[in-house]
Amino acid sequence: MTGRNKKKLYEGKAKILYEGPEPGTLIQYFKDDATAFNAQKKAVLEGKGVINNRISEFVMTRLNSIGVQNHFIKRLSLREQLIKEVEIIPLEVICRNVAAGSLSQRLGIAEGTPLPRSIIEFCYKNDELGDPMVTEEHITAFNWASTQELDDILAMTVRVNDFLTGLFAAVGIQLVDFKIEFGRIYEGDFARVILADEISPDSCRLWDMTSGEKLDKDRFRRDLGNVIESYTEVARRLGIMKDMPTVIQGGLH
Repeated sequence: MTGRNKKKLYEGKAKILYEGPEPGTLIQYFKDDATAFNAQKKAVLEGKGVINNRISEFVMTRLNSIGVQNHFIKRLSLREQLIKEVEIIPLEVICRNVAAGSLSQRLGIAEGTPLPRSIIEFCYKNDELGDPMVTEEHITAFNWASTQELDDILAMTVRVNDFLTGLFAAVGIQLVDFKIEFGRIYEGDFARVILADEISPDSCRLWDMTSGEKLDKDRFRRDLGNVIESYTEVARRLGIMKDMPTVIQGGLH
C-alpha cells in the first residue's frame, strides 16, 4: 500500500509524511514542488521528487553504514521511502565550507570565498518567523535541545560534512554548504538523536569543481534554469542513474 492510500500526517514544502505500515514508521513522499524565500517563490518541477528520493536514499544509506544513524529504512517506490518516526528537533543545522547565500549577504564576504574552517549555524524552524538564526544559548535556554543533544548534533554534523565533502569531491563536485535536521527516537525512557529529513540538491549547495556551475536549488532561487538537468547530473555522477526512470534520463545531454 502506498502513502497516498494512508493517513496524511503532515505536508511540508517539498515532502508529505503519511502513517507508516507499522508503529514507529512513516512514509515520506517527495513532491515536485519547489519553493524558495520562505515559499514566496513557487513552482512545480517535473521529476524533482523522484531524483531527490534517490539521492537522499543513496546518501542516508551510506551514512548509516559509517555509523551516522538516521531515519531512513528503505525506498518503497519512485517517490516514497519508509522512515523511522522521530520527534523533530525544531532546528535547521547549516554547515558551511565556502561563503555563499545568506552568509555572504550578512557578512559581506564574496560568494565563493573558502572559509577559514567549517562553520555550523542554527536556525529556529518556524516558517512564520522566517526561520531566524539562533545561538546555542537560545537552543538550551528554550529547551529545544539539551546540552548533550547539542553536542551529539554538532558531532554528527561534522561527520556528515566530512563524509559528504569526500563523496562529492570524488565526482568533481564541491560541497559549499548544506542544511540538515535531527529528531529524537525513543527507546524506553531513553531518547537518542538521529539525522532526519533529507540530503539532496534541495538542501545542499553543490558546485562543479572545474566550471563553478551550480548544480543545486540556487538554479531555481536565482532563475538560472536547467534545475532538473542539474539535479539529474548530480545523480548521474553519483552513479545512481542506472535504474532511474527513462522520463528523467531523457533530460540529460
